[in-house]
Amino acid sequence: MKRYLCSSWIYFMIVGLAIRMAEQIREIGVGGLELTKEDKEMVNKVLDSNRLSYGPYVKQFESEFAKMHDSKFGIMTNSGTSSLHISVAALKERYGWKDQDEILVPAVTFIATSNVVLHNNMRPVFVDVEPNTFNIDPKLIEEKITESTRAIMPVHLLGLPADMDPIMQIAKKHNLRVIEDSAETMFARYKGRSVGSFGDVGCFSTYIAHYIITGVGGLNITSDPELAVQLRSLMNHGRDSIYISIDDDNAQTKEKMKEIISRRFSFVSLGHSFRVTEMEGALGLSQLGRKDQVVRRRKEIAARYLKGMADLTDRLQFQETPEDRDNVYMLFGMVCKGDDKRDLVQFLEENHIETRDLLPLLNQPVYKRIFGDIEGDYPVAKKINSAGLYIGCHQYITDDEVDYVIAKFHEFFKR
Repeated sequence: MKRYLCSSWIYFMIVGLAIRMAEQIREIGVGGLELTKEDKEMVNKVLDSNRLSYGPYVKQFESEFAKMHDSKFGIMTNSGTSSLHISVAALKERYGWKDQDEILVPAVTFIATSNVVLHNNMRPVFVDVEPNTFNIDPKLIEEKITESTRAIMPVHLLGLPADMDPIMQIAKKHNLRVIEDSAETMFARYKGRSVGSFGDVGCFSTYIAHYIITGVGGLNITSDPELAVQLRSLMNHGRDSIYISIDDDNAQTKEKMKEIISRRFSFVSLGHSFRVTEMEGALGLSQLGRKDQVVRRRKEIAARYLKGMADLTDRLQFQETPEDRDNVYMLFGMVCKGDDKRDLVQFLEENHIETRDLLPLLNQPVYKRIFGDIEGDYPVAKKINSAGLYIGCHQYITDDEVDYVIAKFHEFFKR
C-alpha cells in the first residue's frame, strides 16, 4: 500500500511538472503585435484632435511610405485587397479594358490576388511559380499571353521580391500594364530598387502579421500623378477629385470655392468606400520609425532558422533568396521533400508552433467550382499545395523560441 502511494505520488508529480512546463511555452504564432508607448500616444493625439476622417496623420504616412518605396504618391485604403481592387479598376477604366479580359497572376498566392480580378469582371490566368523562390516564373509568362491579356500581377511572396527585370521586359514587349502585389513584402529591394516601384502601381497591406500593423489598412504607391488621383477617387466612392478631404475647401478664393461647391458632390466613377481613419494613419506613422529594427530582426530570425536546420535540407526545401534582392521575411516558408506535410504540421501545432499552408490557390473549393480541376496543369504549385507550409518569423519571437522551433523540427524528423 505504501509503495502504491509512493508510485502514485511520483506519477502525479511528473504529470504536474509536464503540465507546468507546457504552460510556460507560449504559442509561437505566425504573427504578433506589441503596441509601444509611442504608438498609443499617437492614437491619443488623434482622439484629442477630435478628428477621425482623412487628415494630416494619414497624409503624412502616405507620403513617407511612398518615399521609402521610391515612389511619388501614396494612397491609404482599408486593406491590401482594397488597394489591389482599385488598382485593377483604375487601369481598366483608364485603358478601356473589357469584361473577361485577362490578367496574369501566379499560381501560388493569397486568394485576394486573383479574387480582385474576378470582382472587376476580368479573368485571372495563372502562371506556375519557380520551385526555389515560390514566386511567379518569368520563363512561363509569355506562353500564357493571348490577345485578351492586359496586365501582369507579380506577387512578392513571403518577403521576397519577384524577378522583376524579365517581367518588365515582357510587359513592355507586349504592351501590358504591371500591378505589383507587395502585400507581403515591404522595404525590400530588387537590384537596388524598391518593391512596388517597378510597375504602374504597387499594393501593400498593414494587416495583422505584417511589418507595419494598423489593424486594417493597405496602400497604393505610384509615380503617375493622374493614376494617383484616380485611385484616391475610386476609394472614395468615385468622387470628383476636387473634394476628397474636408480640408479641400479651406482658404480658397471666391471663384475656386464656387467651383468646389458645384462639384464636391459629383461622382465620376463607380467607386467604393475603402477609407481608413486618422487612427490607422497615426499607428502606421509611429511604426515607420521602427521599420529598420523590424526588418533587421526578421532577417536575424530567418538566419537562425536556416543555420539551425541546415542539416535538414534533405527533408525540407526553404525559400531561396537570389543575390540580386533582399528577403525581409514576413513569413518563413518551406516545402517538405517527398513527404506529406500533414504529420509535420500536426506535430508542430501540438507543440505550440503555429503553421499555415503555403498559400494554396488552385485547389480551393471555390476555384474548383469556377475553373475546374486545373491544379495538375501547374506542377510546382501542386507540390507546394500538398507539401508547403510556413511558420512565424516576426520580431516578437525570441532566440530561445527560435531554438525551440528548430529542436522540434529535429525531433520530428528523428522520429
